[in-house]
Amino acid sequence: MPAVVSTIDIWFEKLGIAFHDVQKSFSVFGFEVFFYGVVIAVSVLAGLFVATRVAKKTGQDPENYLELVIFCIIFGVIGARLYYVIFAWDDFKNDLLQVFNIRGGGLAIYGAVIGGVLTAVVYCRKKKLNTLLVLDTACCGLITGQMLGRWSNFINMEAFGSYTDGFTAMRLNAAKLTAPMLSGYTGPMITVDGVDYIQVHPTFLYESLWSMMVLIVLLIFTKRKKFNGQIFLMYLIGYGLGRFWIEGLRTDQLKIGHTSIAVSQVLSGALVIAGIAVFIVMLRKSKMKAALTGEAAAAEEGTVPAAEAAEEATAPAAEAETATAEPAADVNPEVTAEPAPKPPAAAPAPSDNTPPEP
Repeated sequence: MPAVVSTIDIWFEKLGIAFHDVQKSFSVFGFEVFFYGVVIAVSVLAGLFVATRVAKKTGQDPENYLELVIFCIIFGVIGARLYYVIFAWDDFKNDLLQVFNIRGGGLAIYGAVIGGVLTAVVYCRKKKLNTLLVLDTACCGLITGQMLGRWSNFINMEAFGSYTDGFTAMRLNAAKLTAPMLSGYTGPMITVDGVDYIQVHPTFLYESLWSMMVLIVLLIFTKRKKFNGQIFLMYLIGYGLGRFWIEGLRTDQLKIGHTSIAVSQVLSGALVIAGIAVFIVMLRKSKMKAALTGEAAAAEEGTVPAAEAAEEATAPAAEAETATAEPAADVNPEVTAEPAPKPPAAAPAPSDNTPPEP
């Protein structure tokens, strides 16, 4: 085994991919910058780019989204932190100041989604925008951010799954992990050249790939949707399905109270069920509205063709009457045969009494 194995921090052994000496931060003029934050910033910019592109293609003003994203970032971070603190209260109840220590970690994506959606709803009401249309557009940017943002978990070597020996198994250097990270791992420790590794599901990768598929579906249906709100509901259903499965694999689940129930898994299931139900109801309403609109349009447009049809139907009859009358009118002096001229009177026959010509 090569000596460099001891320096490997992240290792996809079955794929032949290894990352050595993974650093979580770098220094800029003496100021420590975390790669986690850099990845999140790139994710936000990418999401904004996608949202504004969709806005342009659907006839909206992209400037609205440039303004909206600022508020969504602020309240999204607040929501992400509150969600985490609420369901990990035991970690904060003895030191409340740690609630504000975001640099110490502890943000939940579902909290960010909830905070962002509520912010978008309030923003639309203030600006008198179509809320469902804005949510349709914004969720395309949101899933883009989630797709890329999960790679911040890769750099931090966190949010991984349980033990697996599958094709995608990921080994992590146990010495680089904190005690809370290792607390949920129940699989075997794998030792290579004196270095201990845990071998887990790369749930960050699963969610990133799943989010990419959801994004593709949303973009395809953006121009084909039947009603406003359809794309947002598809996002909730699509992301919820994937997250329900992936959350079941993770070892760092936030639990409901002191139970073993994963709150994000419950929320994902609820979003899928509610999303499907609302989708069906709104689709039916859309079809009924389209049918009624079509009938009304047909009835309104049908009056003109009916008059034209009646006009066209009477035209041949009028032409026929004219045609039958024309032969009688053709009998005129120019066509009537003139009487034959009388033959000239015959010259009288000569008689004996007629005197001879001289």
